[in-house]
Amino acid sequence: MAQEFTGITQACEAFIRSIQEGRYYDAHEDLEYIWYVRRFEDNDEVRLWKGFINAAVSFELMKRGRPKPSETAWKTYLKYSPFLETLVTPHKEHYVRITQILERQRGELCPSF
Repeated sequence: MAQEFTGITQACEAFIRSIQEGRYYDAHEDLEYIWYVRRFEDNDEVRLWKGFINAAVSFELMKRGRPKPSETAWKTYLKYSPFLETLVTPHKEHYVRITQILERQRGELCPSF
């Protein structure tokens, strides 16, 4: 079950756990809690969170048998994922790990894409 978090590290760890356990809706909620209050900021880290949230949405949609909307959400993830390359943040290690997990999970859920 998704929880409310105050820290980025805590939210990222919960997101990872939720993705690994196939609880994609919860993963979405884990990061949305920190993203929502900052969603209007002109900030690449916040944009990256939006991408991660969309990846979780993509997986949930695939799980529900909705491949076309899933692909749309995945494309949003792909739009924001390049921000990781130039991002300077103390949380980068978490973001790299999240990206690796998301890419692996995508391959398992959607081998034909």
